[in-house]
Order: sequence, then structure tokens, then C-alpha cells
Amino acid sequence: MQHHLLLIIAKGDIVKETYPGVLAVTGPHAQQEVMQAIHTHLPKPHDPFADLVPKQGIKLTPQHYAYLKISEGCNHRCTFCIIPNLRGDLVSRPIGDVMQEAENLVTAGVKELLVISQDTSAYGVDTKYRTDFWQGRPIKTRMTELAAALSEFGVWTRLHYVYPYPHVDEVIPLMADKRILPYLDIPFQHASQSVLKAMKRPANSENVLKRIEKWRDICPEIALRSTFIVGFPGETEQDFNELLDFLDEAQLDRVGCFTYSEVEGATSNQLPDHIDEDTKQERLERFMTKQAEISANKLQQKVGSNMTVLVDTIEEDGTVIARSYADAPEIDGLVIVGPTDKARVGEFLEVKITNSDEHDLYATER
Repeated sequence: MQHHLLLIIAKGDIVKETYPGVLAVTGPHAQQEVMQAIHTHLPKPHDPFADLVPKQGIKLTPQHYAYLKISEGCNHRCTFCIIPNLRGDLVSRPIGDVMQEAENLVTAGVKELLVISQDTSAYGVDTKYRTDFWQGRPIKTRMTELAAALSEFGVWTRLHYVYPYPHVDEVIPLMADKRILPYLDIPFQHASQSVLKAMKRPANSENVLKRIEKWRDICPEIALRSTFIVGFPGETEQDFNELLDFLDEAQLDRVGCFTYSEVEGATSNQLPDHIDEDTKQERLERFMTKQAEISANKLQQKVGSNMTVLVDTIEEDGTVIARSYADAPEIDGLVIVGPTDKARVGEFLEVKITNSDEHDLYATER
């Protein structure tokens, strides 16, 4: 009989009642509990030659990319989110520890580091950007200094969940100089001021558009990814149209969208004027149709260009599934390359883009 292990962060009794096949429930960061549960139900035979954990630790992603978590928790109090209730306020990892983990991963063969947290651009705020040490060097616990230090490894460094604080402007020159990937994942969530206010997200769409224009002036190839919520309580048709207009003006490269749904414990549940499900779905479809047009046009502009891609898999017929600098694993598009003897999983490949569709690029090895 096959068992399934589900790791969850809260309400374990409800989970076990709902899913009798669940074998264990743990909280966040409970590495020891997780390993105990796994070994209880799936004992590991002793191997005296391989039982020592490698320096890079145990990771579940493919060997050629890894997520590098730099902090836990969040200082924002967005009305739709319960992360601060579950994980608390921002707690930044010492930058020396982060850099040592990154070095271990690169030494083990990782070609792409994906920097993540609940709020990457707030890294170090809680420590007042305290100076730490890596290999005897002083480095500030701050996103800009972290990005610059990671660039020294010579692998792809990709920034996720970057709230657009003013100092985010400082990393754009690093991208223009090809020290880190020209890629920013910024969860804008909406463009209407009234909806952003209801979400308790201090942002201004007009200022955001000016920032984007400035970033593209400095680094024209920058790829911008974002996520949005439609159907938030109180969202009017005018609010939604403002969001569509924002998409037209921002011309974002990669976009995800979700319909609003209640999360137990979120303060947005008590807001008035909740949107019916049919309207949410209709707005989601209009949103995705709009963004698909934008994405198709932007990808079409890449046809004929040369790119460096990172090979993720090679199919049985020899087709290469790869990603460009504009594609984070699992959430963005792909670069699909015709069969070639030069491709190796986890290695870079030089290609020429020959075609495109709404989400993916097609290429040949060059």
C-alpha cells in the first residue's frame, strides 16, 4: 500500500480528519520532525559510505538549480494574507550563513540560485542591515549587497518576491552589467488605488509605471514578472478596467493571476461587497486574455535573436526543454530546442530563437 506524507503548517487535526491517509503533520522549519516522520514510515537502510549529509545539504530540486531562502516572516499586514500570523515578523538570516550556503550549492554543481523570502527587498531591515562576515569579508545584510556578492559565483542569480522599495533601483545596474539575471519578480497584486488600499498594500500604479520605465532605460532586457488578484472584495468594474489599463502600459513579461478566495483568519474576510464567483471567473478570463496578447507580442520580438539557455530536461526524442533568463522554473515559460548532441541537463546551451507562441519560445542549437 502506498502512503503519502503531507507536511502542513497549521490545523493538523483538521488535516488528519479530512485526509485519513496523512501520516504526519508538522509546523514550519520542523526539519527534525519531518525526517523522523519519514524514517518512521520509510526506514532508510544504513549506508556507511553515503550517510554523511553533503555540505550543500539535502534539496528536492534538480541538481542544477536551488532556492536560497534569505529570511522568514513578513512585516506587512496585507488583509488577504495570514503569513505574519503563521510565521511572524521578518527574521533575516545572517548574510554570512546565506553566502556559505550559496557557495556550498555552487560547489555541488548548482548553476542557478533563486533568492526567495516573503519579502526579499526587506532583507536586513530587522537587523538594521547589520554587517556580517563571509570568508573574512564584511558584507551588509541587505539585498543589494547580497546580490552583488552572489554575482561573484558566476552562476545565474534570480530575485523573487521583491517589493518595490526605492532601494530596489540599486540592483538594476547589476542586471545591466550582467552580474545577476535581469529578472525581477514583484507581486503588484493590483493597480487600482482603492483596491490596493483595501488590501493594505502601499503602492501607487502611476509611480510603479515610472519606476518600470526607469528600470528599462537602465537595463532594456529586464524581464518583469508579477502576480495579481482579481475579484477582491469591493473591486468595481472601474477598478478592474484600471488593472487592464495597467497591463497595457506596464507590458510585463510574465504574469500570474488568481481570483480572490477567503483564507481562514484573513481580515479581508470581513470586508464588505464580496464579488460573486461568476464575476471573478469572468474577470480572470479577461485578464488572462489581455496578458496572453501582451506575452505573445513580447515573445514574438525575440524571434531571430540568440540566447543562452539552461537545460532542464531532454525528452526521449531528443527535444531539449530549457529556460532563458526570463523564465523561472515551473512558473514561467520554456525554450523548446530541437534535438542536438550538445545539450546536457543542467548545462548552458547557446541557441537561436526561431518561433514563439503565447508563453514559450522555440529554438535551434547554434
